[in-house]
Amino acid sequence: MKILLDEMFAGLKEYFEVLGYTVTTAQEAGLKSVKDLEIVQYAKKHDLLLITQDTKPAEIAELTGVKYVLVSKAMIAKMVDTKIHQTFP
Repeated sequence: MKILLDEMFAGLKEYFEVLGYTVTTAQEAGLKSVKDLEIVQYAKKHDLLLITQDTKPAEIAELTGVKYVLVSKAMIAKMVDTKIHQTFP
């Protein structure tokens, strides 16, 4: 699977590559500071899974049939909470 990382996740590129994904960042694609619709259109044109923390591009992706994963702050907090409870019961 090929991934497009939105700007806030560019630092995760190497991690996803180690996991076997082909990764492009928004910055590499020339999408730094562009409108959300442009990011979603790029993902659709290149058949990429968009990973974002912003709800607007996720909603646009939903409306236009683009594959996406919305990584919300609540999701991150739940994962950290689970890890805390596993590590420090």
